[in-house]
Amino acid sequence: MVALLAMLCLFAVSCTKDEPKNMECDILSAWVEGAQYEQYFYQKADMRCNDIASTETEIVFWVQSVSALPQMPVQFSITEGATISPASGSLQDFAAGPVAYTVTSEDGEYSRRYKVTFMEQRVITDQATLYSFEHVVDSVNSMYNATYNVFYELGAAGARDYIWASGNAGVAMVHSDFTPEQYPTSSTASGYQGKGVCLKTIDAGVLGRMIHKPIAAGNLFLGSFDAGQVLSNPLKCTVFGIPVNKQPVKVTGYYKYQPGAEYTDANMDVVEGRTDEANIYAVFFRNQNSAGERVNLYGDNVLTSPYVVSKAQVASLPATSEWTPFEMTFDEGAVDPEVLAAFGYSMTLVFSSSKGGDNFEGAIGSTLYVDEVEVTYNISKAAR
Repeated sequence: MVALLAMLCLFAVSCTKDEPKNMECDILSAWVEGAQYEQYFYQKADMRCNDIASTETEIVFWVQSVSALPQMPVQFSITEGATISPASGSLQDFAAGPVAYTVTSEDGEYSRRYKVTFMEQRVITDQATLYSFEHVVDSVNSMYNATYNVFYELGAAGARDYIWASGNAGVAMVHSDFTPEQYPTSSTASGYQGKGVCLKTIDAGVLGRMIHKPIAAGNLFLGSFDAGQVLSNPLKCTVFGIPVNKQPVKVTGYYKYQPGAEYTDANMDVVEGRTDEANIYAVFFRNQNSAGERVNLYGDNVLTSPYVVSKAQVASLPATSEWTPFEMTFDEGAVDPEVLAAFGYSMTLVFSSSKGGDNFEGAIGSTLYVDEVEVTYNISKAAR
C-alpha cells in the first residue's frame, strides 16, 4: 500500500511538471482605483470595464474632460500566468492619446496588443441628434482574415466614436470569404441622402445549421458586440446601449423593406403562410444598479429588464421599394434629472431585417435599408 501511494504521488508530481504553461494572453477587466480620480468621471461605475470580450482589443474609459486628466493608473486583471507591459497600475498620460499595452502569455509564445483610450462622453446639448450613417470603415478581423463594414460617429475633436455595432463579427466565423457587401450589415451608397445602411438576412452556412442557428439577420444597434459568445450564448453577444444625458422622446427616419420568399424556423423548416417582418425599436434604461455597478442589457432582456424606463417601436413596416418615413414615440417613464445629467441612463436603437432574427427565424433575402435617423430629446432636463 505504501509503495502504491508513493507511485501515485510520483505520478501526480510528474503530471504537474508536465502541465503546459498557459497560452492565453487576455485582459479580463480594467479599472482606475483611488478616490482622487473619481472627480474626472461622471459616475463611479465608469471607472471600471468588466467582462472584457476575448475578441476585444480596445478598452475605453468615458470621462468628463480628456484635457483635464492627470496621469492615470489603470489596473488590469489578466489571464493566469500572463504578463502586461506597461505594468498594471503604472501612471500613464492618457490626455496625450491612447496608450498601448501588450499582454504576453505564460509560455511566452503569444501576445496581444490592446489600446486603452480615455474619451469624453458625448454631451447632448441640442434637441435632436441626426444619424446619417456617412461614416463607415472596413474592419479587418485578423482572427478569421475577414473584412466587413463598421459604422461610427465623430466625437470630440473629430475622434471616431464606435457607438454602432452589428453581428458581422459573428458571421465572419462562417463566411470569412465574404466581401463587405455580402455581410448582413453593410453600407450602401444609395441612401435616402448620401450613404445609408443595408441590412439583409442570410444563410448562416453549414455550421449555423448544425447548431440550429441557420440564419443571420442583418442588424445594427447602439452598443457593442461580443463575438466570443456566438456559439455558447448568442443572445449575450449583443450588449445594448450608450450613455446619454437627455431623455429621448421620439425617433424618426426613412426605410425601405422587402421580405424574403420563404419564412423558416430555427430548424430551417418552412413556416407556411408567414411573411417576414423588419423590426425597428428603441430602449431607454438605467445603466447603474443601487450598488453603483454597471448595468448592461442583452438580447435576452433588452425589452424585459426591470431597468428599462421606456421603449419605442415602429408598429408596422410594410414592404416598400421607395424610401418611406417611419416614426416611433417613447412611452412615459420617470427619470432622476441629476442621474440623467451624470449619464446614469443609456439608450439603444435597434434595426433588424428579420423581427424573429434573435431566435434565428426569418426569411433569407429579407432586406431593410435605413437612413437619416433622428432622435428627439426632452431638452428641458438640462445637461451638466
